[in-house]
Amino acid sequence: MKNIIREIRMEKGLRQEDLGEQIGVSRQTINAIEKGKFDPSLSTAFKLSRTLELKIEDIFQFDE
Repeated sequence: MKNIIREIRMEKGLRQEDLGEQIGVSRQTINAIEKGKFDPSLSTAFKLSRTLELKIEDIFQFDE
């Protein structure tokens, strides 16, 4: 699954650590999600969506 978390995070001036703290995960988790090495749980995806003020579909693109 592809995502645009890094781009949005940078636009908002957030570090991985900042975003992780806001949604309750580690910096390493944010890094792994950004690199596509880890697919977040539905709960984490919703928290990212809320925090980044975007729809889940706008953040994540399913790669078949």
